[in-house]
Amino acid sequence: MADILEEIVANKRLEVDEAKQKLPFYELAKRVEEYLAENPLKPRSMHDSLLASSSGIIAEFKRKSPSKGWIHADVQPMDVVPFYEKNGASAVSILVDEKYFGGSRQFIETVRPAISIPILYKEFIVDEYQLYEAKLAGADTVLLIAATLSAPLVKKFTETAHQLGLEILFEIHSVSELNHVVPEIDMLGVNNRHLGTFVTDVKWSFDIADKLSKDFLLVSESGISNPMTVRELRNCGYRGFLIGECFMKEQNPGKALQTFIQNIEQC
Repeated sequence: MADILEEIVANKRLEVDEAKQKLPFYELAKRVEEYLAENPLKPRSMHDSLLASSSGIIAEFKRKSPSKGWIHADVQPMDVVPFYEKNGASAVSILVDEKYFGGSRQFIETVRPAISIPILYKEFIVDEYQLYEAKLAGADTVLLIAATLSAPLVKKFTETAHQLGLEILFEIHSVSELNHVVPEIDMLGVNNRHLGTFVTDVKWSFDIADKLSKDFLLVSESGISNPMTVRELRNCGYRGFLIGECFMKEQNPGKALQTFIQNIEQC
């Protein structure tokens, strides 16, 4: 089976190169500087929101998947994201990759003024340039993936993100990737989806739990579809749960989230 992650990353590098041709880094940095001057308020902390939440749901706006194709092709972010907040999400994750996930940075720009909970910029970060794009879009947290970055780059990108007022959710998928973890990250995520094959198994979060430092707020990502699983993962030390397809496959994702959280409380 082809390595999907390798394909996505190669395409992402091309996209970043094209973006730099259209908007050189110095111009992007200038725009971010102006944005920060106009938006002096403290960014919304996903770490703190998850820590304070009894459910810890990071509800994802995801229209498409490389493995499943279109999940909810016709839906727009304003049809879903505000209702995620209304129905109990602690944070929202928004896919911005267009080719493989049907996403856009504009989705974040659109919903940012309409919600008060933190926004995770769900992207395959391979270049510092993208951190500036995330800030300009209005994100609060960015995803860094161990499988796509060296340990020195993780440290460098984390420092840059913090300088921009962005939190880091650092994602691993193997025990060996724990070597990439730096103390400065804000949250440590375990992806239950193998990024090479996109096969999902939530058992992975349970298997690796005792190897994870409880100094970090732990997030389990992907493949969660049962409220009882959230209860069991919380008992293993996780405080955040990134869930997308479970909600997005429904006609009314916000209502699906509401029912899911009610069921967690009844477990």
